[in-house]
Amino acid sequence: MADTITLLVGTTKGLFLLESDAGRQNWQPRGPYCDLWSINHAIGDPETGTLWAAGGDGWSGAGVWTSGDGGDSWSLAKLANGDADKWMAAEPEVAEQLGMTPAPPAPFTDEIEALWSLGLSGGLLYAGAKPATLFVSKDGGVNWSKLDGLNRHPSAEDWQPGAVGLTLHTIVPHPEKLETLWIGISAAGVFMTEDGGESWDRMNRRSNDSVQAPSSHPAAGVDGETGLCVHNMVRAKGDGGDLLYQQNHHGVFRSADGGRSWHEITNGLPSTFGFPIAVHHSDPKTIWTLPLNGDAQGRFPPDASAAVYRSRDGGDSWDAMRAGLPQDHCYFTVLRQAMASDFRDPGGVYFGTNTGSVFATRDEGDSWSEIARHLPTVLCVEVLERA
Repeated sequence: MADTITLLVGTTKGLFLLESDAGRQNWQPRGPYCDLWSINHAIGDPETGTLWAAGGDGWSGAGVWTSGDGGDSWSLAKLANGDADKWMAAEPEVAEQLGMTPAPPAPFTDEIEALWSLGLSGGLLYAGAKPATLFVSKDGGVNWSKLDGLNRHPSAEDWQPGAVGLTLHTIVPHPEKLETLWIGISAAGVFMTEDGGESWDRMNRRSNDSVQAPSSHPAAGVDGETGLCVHNMVRAKGDGGDLLYQQNHHGVFRSADGGRSWHEITNGLPSTFGFPIAVHHSDPKTIWTLPLNGDAQGRFPPDASAAVYRSRDGGDSWDAMRAGLPQDHCYFTVLRQAMASDFRDPGGVYFGTNTGSVFATRDEGDSWSEIARHLPTVLCVEVLERA
């Protein structure tokens, strides 16, 4: 069992690390790191402890930060320059007075605006961008190349952006089949490759027994499809098959066949809308999600009363877990990458809010406590456990 747990908390003002002992009771924050960049996603390698944080925006540019010493120092691989670099190049004297130096030309400048997701599979590191593009690094994040097969998919010319643009925000590697990946794009849906990204299959078909409610939303599924605006997706760990779950803009779905068909499991939840979903490390039927009240209603917990919903049967039924969560006047949002589960028994689950809090459970959702507060807007939460 790991002696320490580190939560990688990406925010609009850099990356923070929340560290605990094995008891998961006392948490100490460190940060912010990554030069106060907006960090959309961060992951770690449990074998080496290497950390990666991806993000950026139109001002800073897009890139991946790497730390090989537990966060004490960081290096940046810039994939695209931003407006700050253009300004510094145009005003070198002013930039020098401010102690600023423009970055060298980055290879994908004017092609992408920011990075939104990371995935580690074997010795390969993947990064997803806005607009939807997939990159791979074979040297731990130093050098990057584009996997053009995704953008050659026949449907690519018809992809439409979600509210925050056309973003490749979710990367799910297969733990044994290293050339198999699933990705989520808003608003183009789920795609899978079985050859390391050379070719892709679009995976948005509903199962034959999945009832589809009519919707006029432009990203809603039609003709037997799930909604194209997938928000987050996870693979059930320890399951012999390819069991996937997704929280969509239009409901929660389960796939028992690696995404080839999706069965809706929204029944029992208070809304069809939400962002994150998490799965138990060893029980493939235990999942958690945090419903929000929807687009036009504010995107906060229904009735302004926070609850994480847990299912013990793969989404066939749901229970609201409220103990320790704010029950009155709660208007926070929990974003797509801002929930994660650990590898303990009983399982721990962690989520961060746009109001700067991080909540944790050590008993699989029965009770919750606030382990950090007053952080910037939380964009992602991931777990790193090391022996």
